[in-house]
This record gives sequence, C-alpha cells and structure tokens, in this order.
Amino acid sequence: MATAETRSPRILVFSTNAISDMGIDLAGSAHMAYSPTVQVIAVPCSGGINPAWIAHAVKSGFEGVFVAADGPECALLPDCVARTAKVVERAQEILKADGLDPQRVKMAAICSVCAEPFVNHMKQFGRSLAELPMATAGA
Repeated sequence: MATAETRSPRILVFSTNAISDMGIDLAGSAHMAYSPTVQVIAVPCSGGINPAWIAHAVKSGFEGVFVAADGPECALLPDCVARTAKVVERAQEILKADGLDPQRVKMAAICSVCAEPFVNHMKQFGRSLAELPMATAGA
C-alpha cells in the first residue's frame, strides 16, 4: 500500500497558453523532474476557467487541481489575478459543499521563465495532497 511518502497524487494543471505554458515547457526541456502524474491543460486565460471544471476534475479522480495563473502579465484581462482568485475560491466552495477538502485546489502565478518555481509547486502540492485522505465525493 502506498504511503504519503511514496504516493504520487494525480494533479491537473490549468495552464495559460500565452504565459505559464512556456514556463512549464521550459521545465520539461530543462529535464527538471516532477511527478509524471501531473497533467496539463492549456487555456487562453486563467480568469476564464469555470470553477465547475475544477470540481469535476477532483470528482473524476484527480487528487488536486493547480491553476498556473497568468498574474499581472495577462493580455486578455486587466483584472486577471482577481478573477482567477475568485475562480479558485468558488471551486474550493464547491468542493467543500461536496464534502471534499478545499486544499485540493491551489493557484500561483507562473511566468514564461518560471520553470523552477513550477517544479517546486508541483513537488510541494504533491506532498500536501499525499497527506490528505483519498478524495471521494459526498464523503
């Protein structure tokens, strides 16, 4: 049986194709190691993520969702950071209402050269998720 030290939780990352995706790609091309259980989906802007998508991902088997936000560099929305924070907050509320730990959702700004910070976030988030009980909706 896998313990918190050996378990690699499945993490879904919402990445923005104009900014954070480049930082994540840089981590791969630099051969920086992070869990192969991390899966990335690119979106145009982190402020446009539907909170229900995040909740659906957790209910469908991902142990956590990480939003790699644009930060203040977003070319699409001047209030991208505030909108993304509201998306994450709403997703956490949905999870909590469904009996799931809201700590399963995290957000951080990841820039186009933020390969090392991205890898560090994935490692820390993975460790945090491994310490939580396995996610089961309606628990």
